[in-house]
Amino acid sequence: MDYRAEYQKWLTEFVGDKATIDELKSLEGDEREIEDRFYTELEFGTAGMRGVIGAGLNRMNAYNVRRATLGLADYINQNPEHAGRCVVIAYDSRRFSPEFAEQAALVLCAQGIKTCLFESLRPVPVLSFAVRYLGAISGIVITASHNPPQYNGYKVYWEDGGQMPPERAGEVLKCIRARDFKEAVAMNREEALEKGLLRIVGKEIDDPYTEMVKALCVQPELMKRIGPDLKIVYTPLHGSGNVPVRRVLKEVGFTDVHVVPEQEMPDPNFSTVKVPNPEDPAAFTLALKLADEIGADLVFGTDPDCDRVGIAVRDGEGNTHILTGNQTGCLLLDYLLSRRKEMGTLPANGAAVKSIVSTEMARAICAHYGVAMIDVLTGFKFIAEQIQHFEETGEHTFLFGFEESYGYLSGTQVRDKDGVNASMLIAETAAWYKTKGMTMYDALQSLFKKYGYFGEKVTSFALAGKDGLAKMKELMSSLRQNPPKDFAGFKVTAVRDYQSSERVSNGEKTALTLPKSNVLYYEMEGGRWICVRPSGTEPKVKLYVNSVSDSAAQTASDLTAMSDAAVALLNSLI
Repeated sequence: MDYRAEYQKWLTEFVGDKATIDELKSLEGDEREIEDRFYTELEFGTAGMRGVIGAGLNRMNAYNVRRATLGLADYINQNPEHAGRCVVIAYDSRRFSPEFAEQAALVLCAQGIKTCLFESLRPVPVLSFAVRYLGAISGIVITASHNPPQYNGYKVYWEDGGQMPPERAGEVLKCIRARDFKEAVAMNREEALEKGLLRIVGKEIDDPYTEMVKALCVQPELMKRIGPDLKIVYTPLHGSGNVPVRRVLKEVGFTDVHVVPEQEMPDPNFSTVKVPNPEDPAAFTLALKLADEIGADLVFGTDPDCDRVGIAVRDGEGNTHILTGNQTGCLLLDYLLSRRKEMGTLPANGAAVKSIVSTEMARAICAHYGVAMIDVLTGFKFIAEQIQHFEETGEHTFLFGFEESYGYLSGTQVRDKDGVNASMLIAETAAWYKTKGMTMYDALQSLFKKYGYFGEKVTSFALAGKDGLAKMKELMSSLRQNPPKDFAGFKVTAVRDYQSSERVSNGEKTALTLPKSNVLYYEMEGGRWICVRPSGTEPKVKLYVNSVSDSAAQTASDLTAMSDAAVALLNSLI
């Protein structure tokens, strides 16, 4: 692609948009920035689009939103069976999220597609629920999830309520590329409303969603009694979780909830944190301060689109510990399975689902309760696919799904990770353990003693821009050409290459059944493993290191050694 020609084309085609033209003209003299904005189109994949806000082909802006929406409209209109079915659109608290959402809605209306637009910001799980509840053909969420404030994004969902799988996303991409920006025309808002093509929604979705989440409470009567005794600090990190999380907690019995005041209201600049990501311990600074002031039992926070939850818990001495996504996932899984077994509601064909980069402790927990543990590729859409498969075949009953990246789900009416559902379940788990004289930290130590001390370390390598993309490809190619034989002296016993769909062990090849993906997974002696995966949503490569032993100290030592060795190897190849 001739980035200079594309740059000049934008200066000509969008001359009526003064703000865009002024921004583009300000780039003159900065050839590297011009190239980065125009050397490629903002990628549309299974996670939709995500990028830095700004003018250009490779940026998040109204023009990319309109064109992507036109492509989606074309894909929908190709099939007569889709006629008459609506598209639902939600958005979070980021810069231009309301504007992008409305532009997307009005482009759909211009193509004759009825559109339901939320009146104000809503979490991702509410959108997923709304798609299914309204019988919509598709859904869109304007969000960049937990990324820094300069980002925004565009996520597309299909009629099952899950994000689009790779094949369908590829078909939508073909439709997008067949269209020019100037063809993506938006209908006038008033005209769309008058013609009944645009409908503004809110309470009529919020109420049934809330009732659905409340129905997922494992011990509702017990929570009504003991919920008020649990003191909670919650932070929505300036995002969309504030209203629905607090509502659900209150209605199931958790009345002693304190919201971090500095982070309560929507703020597109996320001014109190470096990044609004509950995976980052720094995001909990204000919440932990408040927790110490009031003596809270539990602290948790959701990201801007409220699909991820991070938690901090106290030990017996009153010290606070921030848990990993794996640790939280295992605590919730064990609580669900143990309570349902005791109550006699654990189905004989029950199954939990996790990503391949999530802890193997979950498999040990499931085995203890006679529940199947199924692995999928990274991305909650693959967990959603399993739910759909279970419903269609009756093979299993879905009980719980999670990813190490702080995403959890215990129901089936949402087909993405659900921070509202997870917040309630976290509070319920903490309250139940409190009746036993235990904290969630105590419960975690019990799991370690029972199943082994599982530990993990995740390292990200930022590789932004055109050069970064090339480096990612070179890195993965080098690892494939020269597969490591060990890390820190721990022997690699097998290599899974999900791109070639092969597992190689002692020279013998066996087929992998999961979809193709650019992922390398190294099985190692003693249940240890390392995985290298380019991110599908950010310009980075992620390194996952997992270990297990019979002591916390040994696991920590092994993790450090393995991680140091793996980081050194990747740095040498970048």
